[in-house]
Amino acid sequence: MGGSLRPASPRHSASGILHRDTADIMRTCVLVLAFAPAALGADPALSVGFAAADVTPDPAKKPVFLAGFGTNRLATKVHDPILARAVVLSDGTDKIALVCVDVVGLFHPTVERVRKELPGFKSVLVSATHNHEGPDTMGIWGKSPFASGVDPEYLKRLEAEVVAAVKKADAARKPAAAKVGTAKGPELLVDNRLPEVKLDELVAVRFDDPDSGKPLGLAVQWNCHPETLDSKNTEVSADFVAATVKHLSDKHKCPVAYFTGAVGGLMTSLEVPVKDAAGKELRDGTFEKTARYGELVGELADRAVDAAKPAKLVPFAVKTQPILVPVDNGLYRLAWQFGVLNRPIYRWDGTATPKEFVEVKDVAKPCAVKSEVGYLALGDLDIAAIPGEIYPELVLGKVQDPADPGADFPDAKPEPAVYANLRGKHRMLIGLANDELGYFIPKRQWDENPPYCYGRKKPQYGEVNSTGPDAARIVCETFRQLAGGGP
Repeated sequence: MGGSLRPASPRHSASGILHRDTADIMRTCVLVLAFAPAALGADPALSVGFAAADVTPDPAKKPVFLAGFGTNRLATKVHDPILARAVVLSDGTDKIALVCVDVVGLFHPTVERVRKELPGFKSVLVSATHNHEGPDTMGIWGKSPFASGVDPEYLKRLEAEVVAAVKKADAARKPAAAKVGTAKGPELLVDNRLPEVKLDELVAVRFDDPDSGKPLGLAVQWNCHPETLDSKNTEVSADFVAATVKHLSDKHKCPVAYFTGAVGGLMTSLEVPVKDAAGKELRDGTFEKTARYGELVGELADRAVDAAKPAKLVPFAVKTQPILVPVDNGLYRLAWQFGVLNRPIYRWDGTATPKEFVEVKDVAKPCAVKSEVGYLALGDLDIAAIPGEIYPELVLGKVQDPADPGADFPDAKPEPAVYANLRGKHRMLIGLANDELGYFIPKRQWDENPPYCYGRKKPQYGEVNSTGPDAARIVCETFRQLAGGGP
């Protein structure tokens, strides 16, 4: 019979019974291994859940000031909803939550209030896509430069919805196998500030059911300002992110969470050539270009998923460091005086990580904001959590060297590169993570005073939306230490 065992050969000193038992044991081990979740790439303790909450404001009920360009840009209607998307992961011992909201930015005190409502989590990271077509959640795009555009009731509702999305994602957790992939799309980015340096790598993490192989969810990180609709738009929208998420969820038949990465510099879709199916070039500021650009980002993510390799995402290790970042920006100081920026300010004595954070009221004296830098090691995946819009130069180790002679601080030492301190097999950077402090600009590229860099007659855009020239050093040095780079 085909299934019978042959008698033991004379070479064996043991009897045929021992040979038969050994074969049976080996066959059993093979069967166990063949059907074990680990054989399908699953981490036995990894589980994941996805959820989303609608946080769209209603311009028909109350004025909605759109954020990201000039002041007093009132919304007239809603084009597409803005969402808070949450991913909850567990390694069998700890839980972490990763959230991204389709708004321009969320201050650290907002994140702290959300965390208070979510006990039991090792880490709760709340970020923003930096959407320029959603409501003002920071204050500086109100009716005038001296009036906040934040609706406190809306912000309270947003916080509650973020908490609800995390709880829903936690309840939806299932055992998962993970794959991580990347794809490059330099043609989808314009860097509109010299020197031209792009972080053009999209990162995709796909979670699958270990038994069926069907997708449970997809997390995508890309490095671009959601501002394709430009400054004249008056309709609430998630900008290109809505089209990216729709494309991916339709194709992969699973929930999708989108995260923004390194968008300083300025990484934008404006002026990126985009054509429709007939070959006609689409204009900036139109919903047609916005939708098509979002689809192109989705197709880039498809390539990343196709290239994805199995990855172990357990166990979790999370490190965070509260920091002070000095506020040298005179416009920001005025905004505090007029109540436009509503967050505590602290005494600044030159120490980024003081033993005590002392709150103050007088912005005429040296002052700072309290923020946070984070480092998450999820098995093979390292994540840098950066509280603002970091320039790609600071991530990739491409700070201009030598500095342009027109720079304000040409002799400044280059900041430590973020990616140089990530040691995992895979890497990701989440920008606007747990705060929005504006641009982190390499100090030796700071250029407010004449003569200006590159022979320009006026300075490039950037410094006006940064807390100051030392912010990048503080953030990058703190991250280096968190990731194990030493003191």
